[in-house]
Amino acid sequence: MKSFLHILFFILISFKSGFSQCNGYETLCSKRYNEVAYLTTHNAFNSKEEGFKLTNQEWNITTQLRQGVRGLMLDVYEESVELVVYHGYKMLGTRPFIDVLNEIREFMDENPNEVITVILECYTSSNQIAAVFETSGLSKYLYSKPKNEDWKTLAEMINDNTRLVVFSDKNDAQAQQEWYHYIWNYGVETHFTNHKLKHFSNDFNRGKENAGAKDLVVLNHFLTKTITGVGSIRKSKKANSILVNRITNFQIETGRFPNFITVDFVDIGNAKEVVDCLN
Repeated sequence: MKSFLHILFFILISFKSGFSQCNGYETLCSKRYNEVAYLTTHNAFNSKEEGFKLTNQEWNITTQLRQGVRGLMLDVYEESVELVVYHGYKMLGTRPFIDVLNEIREFMDENPNEVITVILECYTSSNQIAAVFETSGLSKYLYSKPKNEDWKTLAEMINDNTRLVVFSDKNDAQAQQEWYHYIWNYGVETHFTNHKLKHFSNDFNRGKENAGAKDLVVLNHFLTKTITGVGSIRKSKKANSILVNRITNFQIETGRFPNFITVDFVDIGNAKEVVDCLN
């Protein structure tokens, strides 16, 4: 009987510990969404595992999420009667947007203590995007930030089961689409066109107008090939190896906390550990 009670005790303790975690850590539960850093993948869909060419990532989206990625950058286009994702040119690979969202939904169904962010580079309408989110079953998870109110804490988002934050670079949300946030109303980014380490800058790019009033920061930390602008494993090894120094210098120079640490080839280096330490 004592052995049974001991086993039951440890099961209950383990369950309580797991349930009380938010994005992997109890300490993050009391932090507001804008007070947390999220490991983010640039062109998350554009992976070798999915058969794309000239890729930005080795892992597919499911693997990325399982390995700790919590922010996904996606390029969405309208192609005939469906929405698809691709980077620049369809000939390099394309995939239905609904398939990407289904992967995210499956992960969120299986991991109820995780808050995920999707950042869209959008070449279609908000209505089209909304329809695919509804079809995928992700609509139940969508978070809407009330105007003139603070972001909720991760624990509140998890308890409410509104754990999916969606941003778009296209400002065309309809009145009923409060979950479809125009990213440059909420955040600011560093420059994304960098080909050498010396090109990294802490200057703000998109969203820089009234940047001090915006409480989210996208730290673009990836290098692309000079002529083609595509991802590079060789350059990513260099970039990802100095991630700690980049974040430190950014914070010292700007006094801002970077929320979305955006990298290519997230499997290279220790970006997950760096973001964990930042948090």
